[in-house]
Amino acid sequence: MIRRRSLIRHAAATAAILAGASLAPRDARAAALDLHLVLAVDSSSSVTMDEYYLQLEGYAHAFADPELWSTIAAGPARAIAVALFEWSGPEQQALNFPWRILDSAETLATFAKELALAPRLVIGGETAIGDALLFALELLRAAPGHATRQVVDVSGDGSSNRGNPPERGRDALLAHGATINGLAVLDQDPDLAAHYTASVIGGPGHFLLAASDYADFQGVIRRKLLREIRPLVASKQR
Repeated sequence: MIRRRSLIRHAAATAAILAGASLAPRDARAAALDLHLVLAVDSSSSVTMDEYYLQLEGYAHAFADPELWSTIAAGPARAIAVALFEWSGPEQQALNFPWRILDSAETLATFAKELALAPRLVIGGETAIGDALLFALELLRAAPGHATRQVVDVSGDGSSNRGNPPERGRDALLAHGATINGLAVLDQDPDLAAHYTASVIGGPGHFLLAASDYADFQGVIRRKLLREIRPLVASKQR
């Protein structure tokens, strides 16, 4: 069943991603945006195929939610730019969705459909959170338009065990002016929230949410995205 679902996703994803590559009706290079948002999705060995797809389905449901567009539309620019990649070991980062501008209910709906069809590109490996954060930094440096905030949204179910220390990636992002928020999935490591708090998250208004397991991911990621997209009421710097 998992293999069949994966094959269906692979077959449909190419056309969907190509169709979505031109989602920005404005000039992306000059666009005024409220947010650059990088979504970093755990694809390490601890994440089964079903669990990985539960993550993507959670994102798909969130971006299809009318409240998400209402939240984007409440910003001064009424637009954000989003990129999504999956990560595992030190050299295992795969960009699933390059930057695209979301500035209408239609662009969000199209993105949600692409997320629902997207295949997994990294199949297992270690947990290199520091390298994932450094990859996110390179994405932010190449982000389109001009945004008032830059946020990295990293989710995972294990502590970093390979590659660059997560603090190195965190500190580089903080020096860039970005915020890192976390979503810790606690079914395999009940102490993971402490690791994320100490070594991963930081920046203005940073926060951490926890999901008890991947079945809980969908509701938590929706709340997380709504909170990230809303303008900061008060900033707190790590």
